[in-house]
Amino acid sequence: MPRPTGGPVHEPVPERGAVHGRVAVLGQVARDLVLVVDDVPAPGESADVRRRREMLGGKGANQAVSLAQLGVRAGLVGVVGDDDVGGGMLDQARRDGIDVSHVVRREGTETGLIVDVVDASAGWRYLEDLPDAVLLTEADVRAADPLLRDSAWVSVQLQQPPDAVRAALDHAPDARIAVDGAPSEDVRDEVLAAAHVVRADAREAEMLAGTRIADEREAVNLGEDLVRRGPSLVALAVASGNVFVWPGGHLVLPLEDTPVADTTGAGDALTAALIAALARGDPPESAARLAVAAAADTVGHPGGRPSLDPAALRERAGL
Repeated sequence: MPRPTGGPVHEPVPERGAVHGRVAVLGQVARDLVLVVDDVPAPGESADVRRRREMLGGKGANQAVSLAQLGVRAGLVGVVGDDDVGGGMLDQARRDGIDVSHVVRREGTETGLIVDVVDASAGWRYLEDLPDAVLLTEADVRAADPLLRDSAWVSVQLQQPPDAVRAALDHAPDARIAVDGAPSEDVRDEVLAAAHVVRADAREAEMLAGTRIADEREAVNLGEDLVRRGPSLVALAVASGNVFVWPGGHLVLPLEDTPVADTTGAGDALTAALIAALARGDPPESAARLAVAAAADTVGHPGGRPSLDPAALRERAGL
């Protein structure tokens, strides 16, 4: 790989203003079926569905939609099947203003399906049909080279296979890289050296730490360790909120006191808002506050599809 293998290598963020260039998002594209029930039935029992939503979903698509809603030109790299469902998902992405020219339509494959069953207490249970055929391959990423090389930022969901992740880094040598998740051990060093932004949920943060994270101080310590390994900004979820760490500073933001219908997609909206703000030139503190506001906005409805208004978010974040 052409990137250095250790130490911060990133240039300062651009001057604050409009976002220049586009963001390429590599990640899952799926059909989301959201079912809202009062209680999840026990074996042998049934439950009435109080609300049903079907939509474009998957972590990659959710993040690309968030970026588009925030006024960022977004391109998506992912895989759908050659079935009618896949065609419908791509049509929706186009209506959302997303470039899907590098989404693969895999022959003989059914588009991925995620069923999100949400109960009255906002507890979710996922049923996922995401076979290997709907994951990105190294060849898929190589085919997206024109998009990756023409993007100012590239966001990589680390739930994709390591070979695809490595290819994304190789084919975006001049882009700022944001990674979402915990990199597997075989690519961890190179991912951390290449990444400008690392975002991890609470479970993924503990995977990065190799141990349980008991409190915010331990999360800050982990963030500081990760920043020393390359990233310019680390965002980690903890039970009480989110921790943001950058060279020489950190910020702990508690969860907003807002009604929660479903936490699905909150992390995707957070990551997208963080990228959008940094790409616009916002300082880390402002980007962090905007990101948390985007996450809080998304938990107010069932399903992971965002509905973000840039002006309303900045007001919510106090910016």
